[in-house]
Amino acid sequence: MRLPGRLVLLGHPVAHSLSPVMHNAALAAARIPLTYELLDVAPSSLAEAFKTLASYQAAGNVTVPHKTAAATLIGKVSPVANRIEAVNTFHTAEEGGLIGDNTDPVGFAALVRATLGREPRDAHFVVIGAGGAAAAVLATIESWSRCTASVYSRNSKRAEHLVARFPDVARVQTLTDDEPMPGEIAVNATPIGLGNDDLPVQLERLDRNAAVIDLVYRRGETAWVRCAKADGRVASDGLLMLLEQGAAAFEIWFGVQPNRDAMWSALKEATDRE
Repeated sequence: MRLPGRLVLLGHPVAHSLSPVMHNAALAAARIPLTYELLDVAPSSLAEAFKTLASYQAAGNVTVPHKTAAATLIGKVSPVANRIEAVNTFHTAEEGGLIGDNTDPVGFAALVRATLGREPRDAHFVVIGAGGAAAAVLATIESWSRCTASVYSRNSKRAEHLVARFPDVARVQTLTDDEPMPGEIAVNATPIGLGNDDLPVQLERLDRNAAVIDLVYRRGETAWVRCAKADGRVASDGLLMLLEQGAAAFEIWFGVQPNRDAMWSALKEATDRE
């Protein structure tokens, strides 16, 4: 096994991330002598950061707001990352140079199955957001039987660009302040709620029995998930997605499955969950 020169997460901000908690637990369990680092990189410095990491033969992850930019700055990307036009994972090729990948669809699929207790069929999704995370959501939805999505974003041009890449399953809807948002499963694919108790949308705008899935995670769950559970809804935040996309990334880096129990235990301890 050839080890990366460094193992990092690039984001801005990035101090809140629990990726070091789970990955350092996995590294310890596998007895791999590396430490997973956080790198807070401003967008203007991202290209230079990738050049430096390439010189170290590094590997790692990319988080908001850099996923979309990373897909253009890293010279070679996987078919999945190309489809999504976003990178959340990268590694160094045998011949040198970075390769971008995206494990978010793996994580999102696992999160939906765990939330619903099954794989969705004939379901309509409400997707809030039009960035790299939303693209990963749509790429997953198009793999499920007869599932579709409405994409809501205040950035109409960005939403139209996104939906144009997934015309068979998605359509654009205007994100107003009060109109209903019909669908069986609502997904927050924005950073809203990451550092405060803001809600991406009010729950009363959703169908009464709609499940709520928040790709954001934080200690004690997000306000949107807490409100949804108090309203009697099935709801999950993004912690399980973090685990599963991270486990898939670990396998890309090292060619072996990580110890998921060690990773999950570390995440639960960090978030004070049972």
